[in-house]
Amino acid sequence: MNTITHRPGKPSPNPDTTATMRAIVQEHYGSSDTWRLTEIDHPEIEAHEVLVQVDAAGLDRGTWHLMTGRPYLMRIMGFGLRSPKNRVPGLAVAGTVAAVGADVSRFEVGDEVFGVSRGAFAEYAAAREDKLAPKPSTLTFEQAAAVPVSATTAFQGLRLGRIAAGQKVLIIGASGGVGTYAVQLAKASGTEVTGVCSTAKADLVRSLGADHVIDYATEDATEGSRRYDLILDIAGNASLRHLRRALNPTGNLVIVGGESKGTLTGGFGRSLRAPLVSIFVRPRLTMLTSSEHHADLVPLTDLIDAGRLTPSIDQTYRLDQAPEAMRQLEAGTARGKICITIASPPPPRRTTLLSASRSTTGSGMVPSSKTIASASITALNSASVTSAVAEEHAANAKTIAPRPTAARCLLMMSRLQARTIVASVSRPRTDDPGRRS
Repeated sequence: MNTITHRPGKPSPNPDTTATMRAIVQEHYGSSDTWRLTEIDHPEIEAHEVLVQVDAAGLDRGTWHLMTGRPYLMRIMGFGLRSPKNRVPGLAVAGTVAAVGADVSRFEVGDEVFGVSRGAFAEYAAAREDKLAPKPSTLTFEQAAAVPVSATTAFQGLRLGRIAAGQKVLIIGASGGVGTYAVQLAKASGTEVTGVCSTAKADLVRSLGADHVIDYATEDATEGSRRYDLILDIAGNASLRHLRRALNPTGNLVIVGGESKGTLTGGFGRSLRAPLVSIFVRPRLTMLTSSEHHADLVPLTDLIDAGRLTPSIDQTYRLDQAPEAMRQLEAGTARGKICITIASPPPPRRTTLLSASRSTTGSGMVPSSKTIASASITALNSASVTSAVAEEHAANAKTIAPRPTAARCLLMMSRLQARTIVASVSRPRTDDPGRRS
């Protein structure tokens, strides 16, 4: 363990880092019944890490994959063969810096932060410095915890799809955690948005700004004569052939995820095939391999603090109710995100939905697309990041990219990181394209 630094200036929330803490612990793969609340030691942090006193954590489908160990491919890719590598579940986190590693320069003790950690379902969690950003000033900790995984995935997916003002955008899985952000970001970018979800969640998707809502139970969004410039498939299981049929010849398909009954690769067969098919067809077919970096949290924070992007939280649970929260996620009934509070939490509550009005500014509203299109497009195509992240973003922002060769696609497939399976997106059951958190 590296030496932990408590810097002067702001008081430490809890300077005793040798004490025990409450945490959800999982000893082997299985259902949420394997989760138990117990006392464990505080996590050790490395020189480049931050110890966060957790106020709230976000629940997503990636955590479900880590809990169950499915698809099995992820087990041989470093997440643990018979049990989770990390005993404490949870990815998205919001809280206060309790201690910093020796090499940390961006944060001090007492700073309010949000981002991605290891083991967020606990009173303290360790996180890499480059995966954290200052918490948006207009959000509560619960709202902030709903942002890092899902909003970043939506942001990166739309950017990979080369979103531009005036386009027609189809979002499959518009009512889940990722989808609710994707609808807002796409609308803010000046596009015409069509969302696919269930009847019960259509009002939510409309309130987020969607121009059209398709009930997947009564209509196939890929049928008919309507064509789209960008399809963001977050939660569907439609074939590549059907998705191609709904694209304009110069359109872009971005597959974020999907579920199937397969236990080896799950619903990621389409993601692996898409780049290969794209060699031989004109529409561009891609898969999203999301990354976790503060460079993407910064523009999202700007939109949030300006009242242009709002987390949609369905329900909040206490830490001891984490298994119950996971069962709701599995049932697919959540409208948006599910969060878990750690310290002095209120009882489970349901958050008021966004207003259908899109023209009133404020922390609870998203203004009209005309007002914010310019700022959002700039953010989505921003290259104001550093080092390797800047190069990656610049490459994604190019208008025309060379088609990948077969060898390159095979290399992409072989190097596909396990985060595509677990951390990039929440994935709903196959019978509801609107379920993804």
